[in-house]
This record gives sequence, structure tokens and C-alpha cells, in this order.
Amino acid sequence: MISVVIATRDRSRLLAGTLEALARQDSPGCPFEILVVDNASIDDTPAVVAAAAARGPAPVVYLRETGAGKSRALNSAVTRARGDLLVLTDDDVLPAPGWLAAYARAFAETNADYAAGRIQPLWEAPPPRWMSPALYGVLAIPDGGARRLRLARGANEHIMPIGANMAIRRHVLDRVGGWNPDLGKLQGTLRTGEDHEFALKMLDAGLCGVYEPDASVRHRVPPDRLRLGYFHRWFHDNGLIVAGLEDRYPSTTRYLFNVPRYLWRQAATDLIGLGSAILTFSQAGVVARHMRLAWFAGYLRGRWRGTRAQSVQADAVAAHRSAS
Repeated sequence: MISVVIATRDRSRLLAGTLEALARQDSPGCPFEILVVDNASIDDTPAVVAAAAARGPAPVVYLRETGAGKSRALNSAVTRARGDLLVLTDDDVLPAPGWLAAYARAFAETNADYAAGRIQPLWEAPPPRWMSPALYGVLAIPDGGARRLRLARGANEHIMPIGANMAIRRHVLDRVGGWNPDLGKLQGTLRTGEDHEFALKMLDAGLCGVYEPDASVRHRVPPDRLRLGYFHRWFHDNGLIVAGLEDRYPSTTRYLFNVPRYLWRQAATDLIGLGSAILTFSQAGVVARHMRLAWFAGYLRGRWRGTRAQSVQADAVAAHRSAS
């Protein structure tokens, strides 16, 4: 059995579209259920879920989690899920009709422990001229391409499963635990990191995954996320968060001033590239380099203050609130 898990808060209109797309799924060759975990919404989310449950064709289960944060919502939902395969998506995502069938096929053919699917943007406003694929991670629309790929330590590590479109076998949770409640989306902040840490835990445990392009979804990108200020805060805050994960999940054995040497080299390359982009009037190049340097500034702040993930996350929340 497959359990589809969706965490939501106060986005009933978008959730209705996601549930409608799930109702149009091709058969994956086994029963599936849909679990919607409501993270203390105050809109008409319960009614939207009830309407979807009445329409079918798959059982739709409504759960409520009052503890703040997407990570808490996911952890609550997976304990109630009945499936051996857990497939995650978000309330602003539209899965293709063959989404679940593609995941079922990928796991059967590869015997993978986890999988990441293809995510393509659904622009709700024309993207600005400075937008480029280098920034797509901020919008949770990374596109891994059209070929199936193996994911493991040393193999395509740049492709990480994220909550908008990923699947895991239940034994993965028994092996690595759930999502860190001190990380992940929280209303009123830009905090991130729960997917990154979860992926690192799977890699450290020696688990093997697959990138499956046929498990495709479209992720809505609203106009209010297409602002330079939003991107700058996200990159800086994400740098803080990743810095807090380095001690527990080291990315290298070579450091300079408590920072991985490869990041110093990357920052130098970005600084040189920024100058070149300015000279060639490449708006997209200027923004991409600037944002990576903003990420590095956040990372330095986290490493040099010697913070751990929890206190780093508090810094990210505080930084966002002061900028709002």
C-alpha cells in the first residue's frame, strides 16, 4: 500500500487543487491512501478535505497537529500512515496523473530505499529577467533532468529529495528517524533545512535512492516569492542552517578557519564571477553570484559563532523577523 502525505496550513484553496490532482491518478498497481495533516489551520481546510474524501476514489484521512512546524506535522502523519511506501508532496503541488505509478515502478525495478521525483515550475506570474536555474532551489523547483539516476554517497549527491516530491520505504524511518522539529517550515519565517538534514541522514546510513523523472509534479510559484529580498533572506538563512549541520554531518575533512576549504574556493570563484557578470551586463549572472555569496555570509556567521542547528535556526528566524 502507498500512503501519500501532505502537510498543510491555511492554504485550503491550493490544497483543493492538489487533492483534485490526486483523485486523477492512474492506478499504481496497489491501493493508496491520502493523509492530510492540518498544522493548526484556521481556514476551511477540514471542509476541503471532507469534500475530497467524499469524492474518492482513494481514502482521504484528515489529521490535525497543533505543534508548530512542518516537521512536526510530517512526523505525526507518518505514524498514522498504513503504507509500506510513503510518498510526500505539498499543498501547492499538482502531481501528474502517472505520478504514483511511476514511483511504484521505480521502487520495483531498482529496489531503492528512497526516491526523488521531477519538479517543474508552475509560474503564477512571469519570472523576472534575473531568474535562472541557479535559484530554483529557493522555490523548491529543482529539475534533475529526464533520465533516471542512482542516488547514493558519491553518486549524484547534488540531487536531494525534498518534501514537494519524494518517496521513502517505511524502513527508512526505522533506520534514520523522522524530520527534525527544530528545522523546516514555520509560519512567519523562511526557515528550511529539514529536507537537507533528512537526506544527509539517509546518505550517512548508506541508504540508496533513485531519481525518477516520470514521477513528475508541477510546483506553484506565486508572485510574492519572485522578489530579490525574498531570495537574499532565504540564501542567508539557509547558509546559517547548513553551517549548523556541518559538525554532525561533515562534508569534508579539510577546513580553513572552521570552514570547509572547498567553500572558500567556491566563494572566490563566485566573487570573480560577480565581477565578470557586472562587466558583461548579465543580470541573471549578477543575481546568482550575489545570492551564493549571501549564502556563504550566512554560513560564515553560523560557523564562526560556533552554533548548533537549533541556535542557528533561532538566528535565521530572528534575522527574517527583523528584516520583515
